[in-house]
Amino acid sequence: MRRFIRFFREKFYIEIGLSSILFIVALMMDMLMEFIIYMLYFIIFLEIVRAVVNYIREQRVILSMLVDAFIILSLRELIVNVVKINKENIDSLDTLFASSLNYNILIISGVIVFLLFVRYLSVKTSQKYLIDKMKNCDCHD
Repeated sequence: MRRFIRFFREKFYIEIGLSSILFIVALMMDMLMEFIIYMLYFIIFLEIVRAVVNYIREQRVILSMLVDAFIILSLRELIVNVVKINKENIDSLDTLFASSLNYNILIISGVIVFLLFVRYLSVKTSQKYLIDKMKNCDCHD
């Protein structure tokens, strides 16, 4: 019952409704991958604008915002390479490394893993995280 009340209080129905409508429209137009790719473009643009506005307002760059944008950009590239461009069958390890497209996919996957590690470090070393951690340590003493 508590989840049901929280569902309406936090307006999750708007997100579910909007995503359901967009999903149905994308399926009807047979453009599901294009919808996903353009929505990722929008999120990248939104993150970069947020970083610029935050820099203008606070005169500092929040690294996690920029890393998020680069992670989303890398995911978009991975989706495009795997779904839209890659039409090759991988039968053995030799065929995996023989194609430059598959090699590109492996590099993008490594970049995503690296960016996730950088995102983790940027959150763990952020001022907000360190201040909250110090507050929690002081309260327990």
